[in-house]
Amino acid sequence: MQYDVVIIGSGLGGLVCGAILSKNGYRVCIYEKNRQIGGCLQTFSRDKAIIDSGVHYVGGLEDGQTLNQVFRYLGILDSMKLKRMEMDGFDHIHFGEEQKVYKLAQGYDNFMRQLLADFPGEKEALHAYCEKMKEVCGKFPLFNLRMGDYREKESVMKLDTYDFLSSITDNERLRQVLAGNNLLYAGEQGKTPLYVHALVQHSYIESSWKCVDGGSQISRALNKIIKDNGGTIIRNTAVKRIVEFDGKVDHIVLENGEEVSARHYISGLHPSITMQMTESVSLRNAYRSRLQSLENTPGTFMLNVVLKPGTFRYQNFNYYHHASDNAWDGVHYTADNWPNTYALFVAAGTGKEEYADNLSIMTYMRYADVAEWHDTFNTDSCPDERDAAYQAFKKEKSEKLLDLVEKQYPGLRDCIHAYYASTPLTYRDYLAMPEGSMYGVAKDANDPLKTVISAATRLPNLYLTGQNLNLHGILGVTMTAVVTSSVLLGMEKLIKDINAA
Repeated sequence: MQYDVVIIGSGLGGLVCGAILSKNGYRVCIYEKNRQIGGCLQTFSRDKAIIDSGVHYVGGLEDGQTLNQVFRYLGILDSMKLKRMEMDGFDHIHFGEEQKVYKLAQGYDNFMRQLLADFPGEKEALHAYCEKMKEVCGKFPLFNLRMGDYREKESVMKLDTYDFLSSITDNERLRQVLAGNNLLYAGEQGKTPLYVHALVQHSYIESSWKCVDGGSQISRALNKIIKDNGGTIIRNTAVKRIVEFDGKVDHIVLENGEEVSARHYISGLHPSITMQMTESVSLRNAYRSRLQSLENTPGTFMLNVVLKPGTFRYQNFNYYHHASDNAWDGVHYTADNWPNTYALFVAAGTGKEEYADNLSIMTYMRYADVAEWHDTFNTDSCPDERDAAYQAFKKEKSEKLLDLVEKQYPGLRDCIHAYYASTPLTYRDYLAMPEGSMYGVAKDANDPLKTVISAATRLPNLYLTGQNLNLHGILGVTMTAVVTSSVLLGMEKLIKDINAA
């Protein structure tokens, strides 16, 4: 079978590219190494509970908002089961032993109103914050579904989140509250660009939603669109090599040795992994080493908790806790103070409006913490329990994390039926992320151009997509897939089609 486009990896980026291109008449084939498609959209079932591996809430899905419009164009919006989160506080932010919880609300006027109740003297600062969020997001043409110029973005890419928050107010607590959900982008003081903070925060302030019964509904819906348009998704099949001949990619080699050729190739894998797989004399070493030397965001430790029926009330918001007064401390934990931050996400399920059946608790974990098991590999299609020491390590970390959470949620342990922990190794093995990085390439306001990765590579028919290019998350990856697809379809046509949907 001669394909027009072969896509490596069925994460959200690969699936959205597959859906867009197959809708536009391209014969598409996606290869996925795992049993389940979807990358971070994967869900798994434990004790009848549907547990999300990565997607805990989605922003910008109200009528007229960007993601809503793109999902409408893709043809998946109507099949999604969504629950709108608490209007007056989709994220609750908490510090140390304080009794008070600060709420980030949906809608800019409401966002200001809720925080003004806690910070009555800060009207000017909050107004400046909201205006800056809109201004920065306005500089990203594609996120506003319009044509534009790279120079627009360039004007804001060097702005630093921490510096900006310091510039609008002297109120230390307000600065920390506004950065309070920075686990969403692995925020680093003095490094995280304001545009990363703004694009993430803005989409949730616009509107925040839980996927009812898990985020895998997005991958299932995209799978259907791809198949309806004549595309193919082949699971349990890893691509091992990308082979160049005469200046462009000639074929890929599957793990069984089979060669597959197409006119175009898209890799949804991390750029450094893509480079390792690519056998080419045309790729300059400087280009390869630039992509392979990019620093990644840290990994994550995720505790997925299955709850006893009728014991833990469903909460329609996320809870971010910081052990210290500084929301930026979490990423720089030490062996003694881990975990010093966490986010708690309660899963939304059909018929689970009053009591939840599972929740997930997320905190940072560096790859160095699990490096002694570097040479092991474990996925459901290639199982390996690692060893007793690893199981003991996970148990110790799980209990430590629960100790911290119980301070804010007394009695949580009594509600637990069972829990399942994943470490950076889990994400490395399932998602082929170097060192199990949470959000891929780390963006840096001090050197923004270093981490700008083009969808086009130095090989004319090999393209990149996924969270490492522009921005991570459902919105970021979806828009990056639009960029990748536009290399073949033309950006003007694609934006026009999306807006017309």
